[in-house]
Amino acid sequence: MIKYKRILLKLSGEALMGNDDSGINPERLEEYVSQIIEIADLGVEIGIVIGGGNIFRGLTGEKSGTDRVKGDQMGMLATVINGLAIQSSLEKAGQKTTIFTSVRIESVGERVNKDKVMAAFANKEVVIFTGGTGNPYFTTDTASALRALEMEAEILLKGTRVDGIYSADPETDPAAEKFDEITYEEAYRRNLKIMDLTAFTMCRENNLPIVVFNMNTKGNLRKVVEGNKTGTIVHK
Repeated sequence: MIKYKRILLKLSGEALMGNDDSGINPERLEEYVSQIIEIADLGVEIGIVIGGGNIFRGLTGEKSGTDRVKGDQMGMLATVINGLAIQSSLEKAGQKTTIFTSVRIESVGERVNKDKVMAAFANKEVVIFTGGTGNPYFTTDTASALRALEMEAEILLKGTRVDGIYSADPETDPAAEKFDEITYEEAYRRNLKIMDLTAFTMCRENNLPIVVFNMNTKGNLRKVVEGNKTGTIVHK
């Protein structure tokens, strides 16, 4: 039994590095793809937004002298590379996919179009959104909130390397408290860095729940879509 029929899965580009310093780790990619296929086989309709930080991050480029707009455009193209890697791995495993882009690259994928996204779901395809929002100064967090709302997702799942939301960074503060659930308002009040503020506000204003969970633990994605307590849920 699944609790969520249609989800948006947000993955960071850095997650694809595994234990490498940059790029795409084949083992990590295969682990993620196997989890995605597992829930697709359950009948879950899946949209994926992937970051590009394993290849290039606009803010980092700005610090080294790259123009911010051009740096963000480079970051958008990095998400396309990651999206193609996920698409290739999914299709190699027999899962049908469609890739959409927010920037015009006809030989890679179509521009985002809700009707075509819904048609892809009806055809049991995993949908991969690349190119962020297509605009500078917006993160892939914002892109994930935007695409989740466009595709009428029931929930936004943020796959990370930690097992939920904490009162402080659990990797540096052993006294950090983990939340099983938290409201948008309390997360605001505590200034928790769950997503960037634009993305978080979009989810709050449209009552789109968010689950933050550890994607690196095999089986966690299935647990979330089945409604088992995994990670932290943010809701009204």
